[in-house]
Amino acid sequence: MLLKQVIEAFSLIDDAGVSGEGVAARLWKVNPDAKIDLRTVKGTEGSTDFLKLFVPGSNGQAAGGHSRTLGIIGKLGGVGARPEKIGAVSDADGAIVVIALGLKLLDMQRKGDALQGDIIISTHICPRSPVMPHKPVPFMGSPVGMATMNDIELDERMDGILSIDATKGNEIVNCNGFAISPTVKEGYILRVSEDLLVIMRQTTGKPPVTFPLATADITPYGNGLDHINSIMQPSTATDSPVVGVATTSGAVIPGIGTGVNDPLALEAAARYCLEVAKEYGNGSCSLYDEVEFRLMLRLYGAMKHLQALPSTEIRR
Repeated sequence: MLLKQVIEAFSLIDDAGVSGEGVAARLWKVNPDAKIDLRTVKGTEGSTDFLKLFVPGSNGQAAGGHSRTLGIIGKLGGVGARPEKIGAVSDADGAIVVIALGLKLLDMQRKGDALQGDIIISTHICPRSPVMPHKPVPFMGSPVGMATMNDIELDERMDGILSIDATKGNEIVNCNGFAISPTVKEGYILRVSEDLLVIMRQTTGKPPVTFPLATADITPYGNGLDHINSIMQPSTATDSPVVGVATTSGAVIPGIGTGVNDPLALEAAARYCLEVAKEYGNGSCSLYDEVEFRLMLRLYGAMKHLQALPSTEIRR
């Protein structure tokens, strides 16, 4: 159970003065030796603090082991939209979940329960993000561009990636809780991992919930196409398989909405990611079928062009 950590993570980010350094200080309080990288990046509309936490596994590659490394990314434009909105916004879900996971994983290690594989957690902290017009509801923007975010949040050591993002401003998936996406790899939308569905049934005690993707959703921002949100943007900058973990709601809620962060949904999503991390590291969970993917490449060729922005001439 991660409810304690979720509440603590929310308390950290629900602060007009929250910073990456402040979040890191709380993580270091759990483990003073925790490996945390901090970077402040300025953009045209402000700045944000990127935070990356490395949690070594008992058989992780950093220690010479062979267990796979899982990346868990909290995707968001910002944790707040000040001065337009006061308080933590819906878009903060991704950051809340991964900070809670960081607190939990460090506490587990302290108590002697290290996972087999290495875990890399990354997100960014911005209490004053811009707002973007979008239908059916406004999106949260970001002080820095998506290419910069991908460059910092992704890590070449990540063998597989879970991308967590609030996904409530749509009429595609409408239930309280969380949902997972099909796996995306190198421009292909693959079928939903059966292993991930099993873990979702076990952690929620309910039938698993998935959400659909359009081809446009797995292309880079900036091409003029509509995207469900930023949840699949990491897939445009890596060859590793990416699965979206979307926090969802029964009604359409804008990313700039406040007072809408559902602690039970966030806890369920965090607990799910933790269980996936356990199974992924020990080899009992796959994000995609490698044999089937190789067959698709032989039959239909590479689709990696979908990961890149088209030329300016084409976009005109």
